[in-house]
Amino acid sequence: ELVVHFEKLLTRVDGLLSAVVTDRDGVVLLRANAPNCSPPFTESALGCTFALASDQASKLGLKKNKSIVSVYGSYQLVQFNHSSLITTFVANSNANTGLLLELGSELESVTQVIATALHERHSGAL
Repeated sequence: ELVVHFEKLLTRVDGLLSAVVTDRDGVVLLRANAPNCSPPFTESALGCTFALASDQASKLGLKKNKSIVSVYGSYQLVQFNHSSLITTFVANSNANTGLLLELGSELESVTQVIATALHERHSGAL
């Protein structure tokens, strides 16, 4: 059901190519890609890199950040820190960044469900 929800996101935002949810170690938990999508940076290392950059940015004295936007020649990455999970959107560089930021905020409740399920699963395994 969550995969279908994420696939529908790709049709909601023009230029959105991929939506990925990973844990802080970069393990992909959920991924939806647009047809024929092959951006060069849909690798799982994005979650780890974001976690590191986010931790470093928090040392600037501005407290913990919620998102990071990176814009490249052809693509943009919008990444969100949702407690123990990282949500990453890969979009064309001309996609509406504000809409992507709003979409990430909407998904916070969805990622919270995933985080809670993972926590319960790990607690039960101990």
